[in-house]
Amino acid sequence: MALEIIQPEELDHPKTYSHVIVATGGRMAFIAGQMSDDRNGDLVAPGDLAAQARQVFANLGRALAAAGARPDQVAKITIYVVGHRREYLPVIEEARVELFGDHKPTDTLLGVETLAAPGYLIEVDAIAVLD
Repeated sequence: MALEIIQPEELDHPKTYSHVIVATGGRMAFIAGQMSDDRNGDLVAPGDLAAQARQVFANLGRALAAAGARPDQVAKITIYVVGHRREYLPVIEEARVELFGDHKPTDTLLGVETLAAPGYLIEVDAIAVLD
């Protein structure tokens, strides 16, 4: 498995994501949107985006591990944030770096009106290429 990260010179150079990843390999893992639930399914930190973001990315790491995938094998994530505002970015990026470190999967961030249940502020899904 190989992920070739490409940052075109004609585009900006983001700190936490890549513009292009070319993946070679055949086995993939598709991780459902992870929310800020604890292992019992209870919402963690209602109203606290930073705490929920940390829980979401920790849950994403757990889901990846269950699939036999590492964070550096993730090619794409989608981030959904209730009522997204630009000032949320540093909070989300901090939680993201806790999981991915220097690895920068491609991403799409969407501001949404609501998620699956009241109180949830962020959800993240992922696609990983395992081999």
